[in-house]
Amino acid sequence: MLKRNTESVQVPAPRTSMSSTLVGRLMRNRWLYMMVFPGLLYFLIFKYWPMYGIFIAFQDFQPFLGFWNSPFVGLKHFERLFSDSNFIILFRNTIILATYNILFFFPLPIIIALMLNELRLEFTKRIVQTLIYIPHFMSWVVVVGISYMFLTTEGGIMNELLVRFGGEKINFLVSNEWFRTIITAEVMWKETGWGTIIFLAALSGVDPQLYEAARMDGANRLRQLWHITLPAIRSTIVILLILRLGNFLDTGFEQIFLMLNAMNREVGEVFDTYVYSVGISQGQYSFSTAVGVFKSIVGLILVVVANRLAKKFGEEGIY
Repeated sequence: MLKRNTESVQVPAPRTSMSSTLVGRLMRNRWLYMMVFPGLLYFLIFKYWPMYGIFIAFQDFQPFLGFWNSPFVGLKHFERLFSDSNFIILFRNTIILATYNILFFFPLPIIIALMLNELRLEFTKRIVQTLIYIPHFMSWVVVVGISYMFLTTEGGIMNELLVRFGGEKINFLVSNEWFRTIITAEVMWKETGWGTIIFLAALSGVDPQLYEAARMDGANRLRQLWHITLPAIRSTIVILLILRLGNFLDTGFEQIFLMLNAMNREVGEVFDTYVYSVGISQGQYSFSTAVGVFKSIVGLILVVVANRLAKKFGEEGIY
């Protein structure tokens, strides 16, 4: 008798095409993708699509000729920027203001968030949070107007206090020595509260059992802060610092433009205001674009260097 082959024959599984797998994944996560879509659309329209405009920096752009018919001039506008007698002054002022923001403004939201995290009364914590959030929603016109009321020599609160305590009036608004301090102080007052949101969110993820274990080991509040709280938000601090360096040369046009005058322009003129006064107002769009490209390249270099340093010291970085 012939023996029947009882070995099972393996039938290959039907291949699923990449398109069907992609569609299945999209359908499973459709609500998540719908939530992401508005933000993605925003970046595509307002961030990525306008990037083709950087080619204007290499042209003598003429609006009536259009983007494709304007003459190509290579690095002419970059050479003009770097050879301009004002370049060193602009670069120095921008770097100093940006450094002030990193040194004095960036740590402040971290400190405020740590202080708020130590509050035990939720009602008090919410009141304080609301009060420090409010300035973020004011326009720079309002903030500069408040600064003028405080610092003007004609009835300004600061000068009235100086006179009352036996001092002399100081014309803060036209002083080269006080300009950068005032600019940094305005940024700190306006944006510190808003900056605490991310750090408070990071602090909310710290395991409370770590604090209980630390208290059982005899650690006081300061040691708990140093050994538990700060290490828990260290990665968040590093990532935000790297992102901040990406906008290092963006010192804020509106604020500085409103605070500038003929007396403090020597220390207050930065790339943003220079682009407006020389480029936009006079219709030199190619030169304005060249300045923007230069700032972007500097920001990109700073992000790459900072990210590599972060990884070297054991942090994740942003990519």
